[in-house]
Amino acid sequence: MSNITAASVTAATTANATSSKRNDAALAKEDFLSLLVAQLQNQDPLNPSDPTEFTAQLAQFSSLEQLFNLNDSMENLATSNANADRFATLNTIGKEVSYPANSFDFTGGPVNVGYLLDGQAKDVTLSLQLDGVTVASLRGEELNSGAHFLTWDGLTADGKAAPVGKYKIVVSAKAADGQSVSAQSLVRSEVTGVDLGGDYGGTLITAAGQISFGSIVGVYEKAAASSSSSGLDQAIAVADEAAEALREAGE
Repeated sequence: MSNITAASVTAATTANATSSKRNDAALAKEDFLSLLVAQLQNQDPLNPSDPTEFTAQLAQFSSLEQLFNLNDSMENLATSNANADRFATLNTIGKEVSYPANSFDFTGGPVNVGYLLDGQAKDVTLSLQLDGVTVASLRGEELNSGAHFLTWDGLTADGKAAPVGKYKIVVSAKAADGQSVSAQSLVRSEVTGVDLGGDYGGTLITAAGQISFGSIVGVYEKAAASSSSSGLDQAIAVADEAAEALREAGE
């Protein structure tokens, strides 16, 4: 295309000034179109623009338009994903979640701790330590690979109430040949609240501590609720049997 005249240079300067005000390093599509129109208006009549080059610039403009549209679509997709993560986070309230952790906050009640095995084990021990001192030890009964959980009743080895504080979990897992098996300590706790600040779904608030939504490895219905329901069903069944026995005795 022919050389850009003074008017074209002025249009380019104005476009760049506008672009810098938007803090955008790249020319906006309106700026590109303004430059193209200015070149056409101020071309040398004796040396008009090359149609091939003009077509190439139009193709560049079309590509620029598509890139802007794609960028807007990606931003909308990112926003939608972020909102979906936040809704998923809210759905965990009242449920139990499990997550990798080597420590937990103990406030006096039972705590569900666990371990994730990479392979078959013969012996698994979880040591719960406070300030470097082992307060309680739990023996794992499920020894196959995968995630398994145990409930600590909050008592020490001699049956006394354990002091509150931040406990460390130390997992020891050995195979039949005496070699160590890779194991990761887990914590399972009920979600009591959600902080939607931050990235990727926010932060979950549990009795055992705060964790990021992205770190959870499982979501479960509250175990206590199902146990209570099961106990109630058993009590009703026993009462029905007793009533039936009294009726038979009366007859």
